[in-house]
Amino acid sequence: MSHKETVRIAPADGKLGVLIPGMGAVTTTFIAGVEAVKRGLAKPIGSVTQFSTVRLGKRTEGRSPKIKDFVPLAGLEDLTFGAWDIFEENGYEAALNAGVLERPLLDQVREPLAAIRPMPAVFDSEYVKRIHGPNLKPKGSKMDYAQMLMDDIRKFQESSGVARTVMIWCGSTEVFHKPAAVHATLKDFECGLQKNDPEISPSQIYAYAALKMGVPYANGAPHLTVDAPVLTQLARDHKIPICGKDFKTGQTFMKTLIAPGLKSRMLGVSGWFSTNILGNRDGEVLDDPGSFKSKEESKLSALEQILQPELYPDLYKNVYHKVRINYYPPRGDAKEGWDNIDIFGWLGYPMQIKIDFLCRDSILAAPLVLDLVLFMDLAQRAGMSGVQEWLSFYFKAPMTAPGLYPEHDIFIQLMKLKNTLRWMRGENLITHLGLEYYD
Repeated sequence: MSHKETVRIAPADGKLGVLIPGMGAVTTTFIAGVEAVKRGLAKPIGSVTQFSTVRLGKRTEGRSPKIKDFVPLAGLEDLTFGAWDIFEENGYEAALNAGVLERPLLDQVREPLAAIRPMPAVFDSEYVKRIHGPNLKPKGSKMDYAQMLMDDIRKFQESSGVARTVMIWCGSTEVFHKPAAVHATLKDFECGLQKNDPEISPSQIYAYAALKMGVPYANGAPHLTVDAPVLTQLARDHKIPICGKDFKTGQTFMKTLIAPGLKSRMLGVSGWFSTNILGNRDGEVLDDPGSFKSKEESKLSALEQILQPELYPDLYKNVYHKVRINYYPPRGDAKEGWDNIDIFGWLGYPMQIKIDFLCRDSILAAPLVLDLVLFMDLAQRAGMSGVQEWLSFYFKAPMTAPGLYPEHDIFIQLMKLKNTLRWMRGENLITHLGLEYYD
């Protein structure tokens, strides 16, 4: 494709405020990691924004700058953090409780972590049933809660002196819900807030408050939030970027690596059994059937979209796909994801693939949070609003425009992400056609 005019991107001047509902394992691992990187104690391994390059022009040109040098991202030294949580522990105490990072490292970043004291949270035990905490907003209507959150955002912005703000949900998975009548229009939704409509979840109140305050919102969990019609429309109307949902970290990350490879070689799949054991707070929350249903829907969707059984019925029409998550406290944040994949090849002869991924949930999630924070801020400064499908790379159940199926193949997702960055800077998009080298 030919060059186009470079997108106007406002400079990343000043500090970037990062507001996070939920200060558990993922959030504390992310913040502690950023503070460690700032001090030269560690490297941001796993972060595309910090390590990955983007090829520009032909292969013969040798132009492959790092993404952070190619587009004007906020610097890690400019990130300032705030959070809400149902527990009162400060960031250092919460990180110790999470048990992800070792104490010698945490002690070296104790000062900035301890300075983060979570604001009282909006919480509803009907949406998260397995955990309870004391650090809650005072009783009021859901509209009162939204106003309280907007006040929190204003106070954080004023006290921290940030120039811009983003919000990313790292809280617990809420129970499975589908869009209801209250999610249809802004009038319906705001009426529902005032009347405490039970179909409006805490995460939707956070998202509403963020969007009303002009703050981009990313959903790192699988439940219904900004993918409700009213909030998607609100983001478009206010010209604010949104994205989600459900960080693609362990088992689904493996699925979106393996399934495209099997499909590329036209190998059949008869069954895919996935089970997890997980002992952190996320595992405890997902022990509730309602919250697990949200996660199950997210984890099941990727495989069918990648394999496209309607196009390849001989290979994928009857795939038996089962997903299980088991709460097992001794494992803590060190999750084990086990997959048994029954495949078949030439003349229908069966074969098997077995994967045992001994991963660390929050270690995989933290760099995704960093990238999403930086890319959402970039999108806002570039005037990109509504659903940011180019960030599908980071999610199990990517949001799309109405009527579009989501792209789950991680290699296509990465190409989409990098082509979007090329487009922003007026560079040719890479098609990988290759014929230009042989003319």
